[in-house]
Amino acid sequence: MKASELDKIFDDNQDDILDYFDTSKIKMINEEPKRVNIDFPLWMVQSLDKEAKHIGVSRQAVIKMWLAEKLKDLNSQAACV
Repeated sequence: MKASELDKIFDDNQDDILDYFDTSKIKMINEEPKRVNIDFPLWMVQSLDKEAKHIGVSRQAVIKMWLAEKLKDLNSQAACV
């Protein structure tokens, strides 16, 4: 398929253009997992588990979400300086 044909499909909103790509080998930059071990006091684990149950995700997901939010905040603060 020529690029101009793909452009027309996209511009005309005819189809989902991702159907025209092989997405099986897509990799996000800096997104490969790196295993990290960390010890938490029992009260933290219990609090994490309570929050995880409350929002319906795993403990690991809660930790990742909270760390991502904090790091995003820190990065945006650093950009303002």
